Amino acid sequence: MLKIAINIPLVGKEEISAVTSILKNGALTSSANLGGKHVQDFERSAASFVNSKYTIAVNSGTAALQAALYALDIHKGDEVLVPSFTFVATANAVVSTGAKPIFVDILKENFTIDPEDLEKKITKKTRAIIPVHLYGNVAIIERLSEISKKYNIPIIEDSAQSLGSTYKGKHTGTFFEMGCYSMYPAKVMTAGEGGFIVTNNKNLRDKLLMIRNHGMVHGYDTRIFGLNLRLPEINAAIATVQMKKLPKFLKSRRNNAKFLTKLISDLKVELPIERKNENVNWYLYTVSSDKRNKLLKKLNEKGIGAAAYYPTPIHKTPFYKLKTKLPVTDWASTHVLSLPIHPGVTQKNIEFIAKTMHEIL
Repeated sequence: MLKIAINIPLVGKEEISAVTSILKNGALTSSANLGGKHVQDFERSAASFVNSKYTIAVNSGTAALQAALYALDIHKGDEVLVPSFTFVATANAVVSTGAKPIFVDILKENFTIDPEDLEKKITKKTRAIIPVHLYGNVAIIERLSEISKKYNIPIIEDSAQSLGSTYKGKHTGTFFEMGCYSMYPAKVMTAGEGGFIVTNNKNLRDKLLMIRNHGMVHGYDTRIFGLNLRLPEINAAIATVQMKKLPKFLKSRRNNAKFLTKLISDLKVELPIERKNENVNWYLYTVSSDKRNKLLKKLNEKGIGAAAYYPTPIHKTPFYKLKTKLPVTDWASTHVLSLPIHPGVTQKNIEFIAKTMHEIL
């Protein structure tokens, strides 16, 4: 049976060669303040790609969020505003600092944080805002900027799913104090496991370098709270190769998204649409339908790896279990469905996906 995964890592001879070289060399990681050679190489390439002054590589997207929160001195008693309709790491990173995540509803148009609901939930305890550029869709930057300035609240962009997405030519992750990315295998590029933070603020950069390495600068001189959040050299080498391939990956995703839209535009499903001045990376091609569960079941039966992100919003998971009223979030959790359009998906695959959806609907 045909099997089309929702997302797969695309690695080749170049990545294998880079890893083999490091294994032979033996320098697998570095506790130096600036990291090892491959970490530094990757950081330069990532900074160049998103046009940021500084990049700090860490060992996961979650670690990136944690480090960013630590850099802003978020602690117990503080509140951080986050969407509930996202992967749980966004909220868990907040909890790890001792702070409390306050859940905000989303916009139906692109599944990103709702600025109006956000502003209503600001209190004297609010110390930061973490909007998520979900599925690669860019959050409403202008309104978030207005709110940030009005209340003097810093913003950490959760750009885990939006590497390569831009708004008015500017990359997500670079609009506010810090942007956090993931390089998990299912993302638009991978390090195996890994993440990174971008910032234009040198003071934050210097703090982040310490935070990822036990708060040290020269070794055994811990100056601030930190953990081992370092990215190993092997992962950095994979990421450096993948960064060179990223433009090609993104072009393929865009072409696949355009082709799929053409083939299913006549169906009674809400299709993803880019806003004016927005350039989405097409990490996930997400539609919404009243018949989501039927679609998901039938597509999976045909070997199409469609998936629902996220059937259980964070505030309804057993750990959080809150009665917060988030109507659009609740609606999205029962209506959205993501379809495979990654670079490994062929034109024939997309035709099969479209044909199957027509048969179902």
